[in-house]
Amino acid sequence: MNPIRIDNGIILFYGNRAGRVEDGCAVVDPMFKGQELSGFLEKQHHIHEVRWMDGMFDRLMAGGAEGSTAQGLKNVRVWQLKPDVDVYMKFIGYGEMCRRFGPPDQGNYQAVYDGAVETNDLEALYGKFGNDGSALPAGYKGHSLSMSDVLELYDSGGSSFHYVDRIGFQEIEFAAPQQAQGQTMQL
Repeated sequence: MNPIRIDNGIILFYGNRAGRVEDGCAVVDPMFKGQELSGFLEKQHHIHEVRWMDGMFDRLMAGGAEGSTAQGLKNVRVWQLKPDVDVYMKFIGYGEMCRRFGPPDQGNYQAVYDGAVETNDLEALYGKFGNDGSALPAGYKGHSLSMSDVLELYDSGGSSFHYVDRIGFQEIEFAAPQQAQGQTMQL
């Protein structure tokens, strides 16, 4: 048996679910990044792009034997206001943001996390990205999730954006980025 193979869209690296292949794009956990796996992926004619995304291993492990649950999950980006915006825009509810500054403007935000996680439940994501900041995932470059931040759920079919409000979330309109904020390697 080959130590590296693709089985039902799941990239197996010495028996570990390292990533998945969908629509010509391989999304792989960077903990498996190395010459051996990169070389294997380059030789796969049906793979046109490789994205290294934190959390893929955990997500695939949570998806069961075939990883089918993980394939249905969307990726997550966390957007936070840039350091140079008006301080009074930060940490306020959606209604107050709209009254005082207009609807959230994507130009005022920067992505502080882009990765795969094991859920698309907004409340669970709020907990994951740590109201106390103690368990933020690797690659997270912002403060713990709070009011005025935006969660983006995305896949090849598109994106949805959710403003963190006083209670719950408010879906908002933002434009999806042209390319993911994470590391990308073209083959």
